[in-house]
Amino acid sequence: MNIIEIFSQYYEYFLRGTRTTIVVALVTVLLGTLLGCIIALLRLSKSKILSGFAKLYITVLRGTPMLVQLYIVYYQLDFLPYPSGSIFGVDLERIIPCIIALALNSASYVAEIIRSGIQAVDPGQMEAARSCGMTAGQAMRYIVMPQAVKNILPAIGNEFVTMVKETAIIQYLGISDLMYNNGIVVTSTYNPLPCYYISATIYLILNIVLGKGMNIFERRMKRSEY
Repeated sequence: MNIIEIFSQYYEYFLRGTRTTIVVALVTVLLGTLLGCIIALLRLSKSKILSGFAKLYITVLRGTPMLVQLYIVYYQLDFLPYPSGSIFGVDLERIIPCIIALALNSASYVAEIIRSGIQAVDPGQMEAARSCGMTAGQAMRYIVMPQAVKNILPAIGNEFVTMVKETAIIQYLGISDLMYNNGIVVTSTYNPLPCYYISATIYLILNIVLGKGMNIFERRMKRSEY
């Protein structure tokens, strides 16, 4: 069977896997962004304990393989009562540990993105806000963060693009993402190479579309500055 025949016969598997991949990547980046924001603020804290914890978190999560982190979270948190049922045909008891592991990893990168975005804002902005009677928290919320967002959002978008590819590791826990469904088709056809070409093309299309979307978004952000 050639590529066209395989895709025409098994396209439902590839589409189902693509849907799962996109959902997992989106949820992971959203959770990773929330956690990353907290870690970034801890990293910028004047408290040595909080700043040290954030630095250790970032070092450990960025310095170990994501696959290892995935297995650690899956086995370490097996005592948690995950909700039963499924979403998009995926068992929640299996997908939630994967999302947790990916979000923890993503947060370590997002935290550095947010930290650099905050530090890129002129320190005089914070000083001016404090001189007007604002607390440090108010100045960060109303003055610094709105300016930092323009630097942060494009990089967060790039993290989403990266995570679409990184989610391929969840196949090892039996999650029916694109690569897991690719394996099903390979087993059915005994013809692996065309299947991998199809999966690679889907990943490429996803990343091209997301990349173009990010380019359009960045151009609109730049126009709003003038």
